[in-house]
Amino acid sequence: MSQTLQASTLLAVPLAPLVGSTLAGLFGTRFGGNVIGRRVTHTLTILGVFIAFVLSAMTLKSVALDGARFNETLYTWMVVGGLKMEVGFLVDGLTAMMMCVVTFVSLMVHLYTIGYMQEDEGYNRFFSYISLFTFSMLMLVMSNNMLQLFFGWEAVGLVSYLLIGFWFNKPTAIFANMKAFLVNRVGDFGFILGIGLIVAYAGTLNYTEAFAKAAELGTITFPGTDWMLVTVICICLFIGAMGKSAQFPLHVWLPDSMEGPTPISALIHAATMVTAGIFMVTRMSPLFELSDTALNFILVIGAITALFMGFLGLIQNDIKRVVAYSTLSQLGYMTVALGASAYSVAVFHLMTHAFFKALLFLGAGSVIMGMHHNQDIRWMGGVRKYMPITWITSLLGSLALIGTPFFAGFYSKDSIIEAVAESHLPGAGFAHFAVLAGVFVTAFYSFRMYFLVFHGQERYDQNPDAHHAHDDHHGHDDHGHDHSPHESPWVVTVPLLLLAIPSVVIGYLTIDPMLYGEFFKDAIFIDADKHHAMHELAHEYHGAVAMALHAFSTLPFWLALAGVASSYYMYMVNPAVPAAIKRACQPIYTLLENKYYLDWFNENILARGARALGTGLWKGGDQAIIDGGIVNGSWKLVGWVSSVTRGIQSGYLYHYALVMILGVFLLMTWFVWLK
Repeated sequence: MSQTLQASTLLAVPLAPLVGSTLAGLFGTRFGGNVIGRRVTHTLTILGVFIAFVLSAMTLKSVALDGARFNETLYTWMVVGGLKMEVGFLVDGLTAMMMCVVTFVSLMVHLYTIGYMQEDEGYNRFFSYISLFTFSMLMLVMSNNMLQLFFGWEAVGLVSYLLIGFWFNKPTAIFANMKAFLVNRVGDFGFILGIGLIVAYAGTLNYTEAFAKAAELGTITFPGTDWMLVTVICICLFIGAMGKSAQFPLHVWLPDSMEGPTPISALIHAATMVTAGIFMVTRMSPLFELSDTALNFILVIGAITALFMGFLGLIQNDIKRVVAYSTLSQLGYMTVALGASAYSVAVFHLMTHAFFKALLFLGAGSVIMGMHHNQDIRWMGGVRKYMPITWITSLLGSLALIGTPFFAGFYSKDSIIEAVAESHLPGAGFAHFAVLAGVFVTAFYSFRMYFLVFHGQERYDQNPDAHHAHDDHHGHDDHGHDHSPHESPWVVTVPLLLLAIPSVVIGYLTIDPMLYGEFFKDAIFIDADKHHAMHELAHEYHGAVAMALHAFSTLPFWLALAGVASSYYMYMVNPAVPAAIKRACQPIYTLLENKYYLDWFNENILARGARALGTGLWKGGDQAIIDGGIVNGSWKLVGWVSSVTRGIQSGYLYHYALVMILGVFLLMTWFVWLK
């Protein structure tokens, strides 16, 4: 097979979902008269994503087996001086892997949506949005320049705004999508500053050209400071990643994104948007490797996110929010790996996490459907016998999430813990403690949810809100007529089964080429002389089977087992224990319940402070100085001068003659005085 990839084939990957989205948006909604109906709408969009997945899989095969690569400009938009603004693709191991993950998870979400959104009035609009989301993410990961990267970056943010607020008649959904939009603008401000600095000092937007000048950038000091320029660039870029990938303290939008329908929760949290920041830092590894300061900053932020967001998952009762906080925690793990210069481990966990997290979200949605749109896990229990497919797939997803040996999550999560242990950055000690403690926390809240939902006493008939429609079923019916739980239709269960397969085996199958082979050889750069984590991991690695068997004697395995056992005892054997702990630790519980008061701080300090500043600038600067002093003051001055001048314009000749005589007299006096 040829060692090159065809531009036309690659172009079809993002364009196929875009065409499906456009047709569904134009002709499947009220905007275009809804002339094609539901069946044609979901067929077109699913076909578009299916084509993208098949082509992505073919591309991955060519990249992995034949060493094929692609890095070309497809279209030049404009040239400003020597700066070229282009559309182009860079396809290597990193891109090919991301293309397959995005398209496969998106395809599963599209299929799942047929069942989940079947009674929703916005059915066609939703399909148009999720296909557009897929297009945006593909443009981001396939880009070979920072302009296209920024386009995809902002496009996924825009579509996430539309999807989180999909049920636009719900005030909470409107608040959530505005919150996501504004928080991401904070991160994006840093991101565009980082890109601007690269353009200013490297003179290019192209990845290859910018990375070729990385060493030169590493010798420049930021003007007016003693900071290295590359450190400022990397921190600015990472601030963008903090917004998109929901790192502390810019994580606050992600739990509220649960206000959107469950399928989009899976798509945002698993394969798109939140993974964009991890991908971007990995792509920019030639720059980040030049700054230990930036890497240490990334390491500490990731560690805080991994541990403290996991704590919040312990007290959640909404099934979707438990999974959402696990996403925050796992994104922290990925970020920690980035800080330890284990970029390949970070994107390896990104890949495995995409499958089992999509599985868990879609499984949660299936439970919500089966429970007639109850989302409170306190009013579930015993669902296993009613929903066997949802039960077994959710169990597999949970086992992958907590890092059970031989499951996908084990290989990536354990590699992160080992990589951090080998890092010599100042923050590595705290980060290692955080990721180890996070193992217990993750296992506890994951199986707390699992046991309360699928085992124990049936409590769904005790729900005080059972007769009230839940927010998440906006426009749905009950998917059935009785009030007992029931298994979901095949369009829901088939995606669960298909996602369960990689959730179990993908780590075992891919750890060798991705972490210790040459799959990422030309996509990721590591300064091995300064950062030894990957070298140490390779030295200790003796195969996927040996790694899994060895894990049974390691601390992370026993911490995970302790978390599962603790949750079983507290919620299945002795339910009085959690209540007693809550009473004994009420201040801590209150702190967690209020999410560390970050929302309160943002709304009452930052937002009100910004409003007060804006009001001060408006009244003091705009109204008082600009309008009152400059604009109004100028015409008032002119008016006063005019009124004085008007007084001497009487129209009488003897007045003018008198003024002329006085003028001549003054001139004569002046000349005499000068002599």
